[in-house]
Amino acid sequence: MAKKSMIARDAKRQKMIAKYAAKREELKKLGDLEGLHKLPRNSSPTRWKNRCVETGRPRGYMRQFGLSRLSFREHASKGEIPGITKSSW
Repeated sequence: MAKKSMIARDAKRQKMIAKYAAKREELKKLGDLEGLHKLPRNSSPTRWKNRCVETGRPRGYMRQFGLSRLSFREHASKGEIPGITKSSW
């Protein structure tokens, strides 16, 4: 499980990205680099990190499911993810 502070910080970044998205797009169209530099750093979409919905783990993230590899394996083994079965040969 990731630290609660890291999960909270990432959630705060997501809110800030949504808040400044329109303004950022407008400044990009105008080519106003000075205006872009004045915006908060955390309002940039590149600073947002994909995290597991369950555990908050930043590594081993599977975009299609929104889970880390560990959470995905647990759910797949229990049969909670439709269409996913454990292979055996």
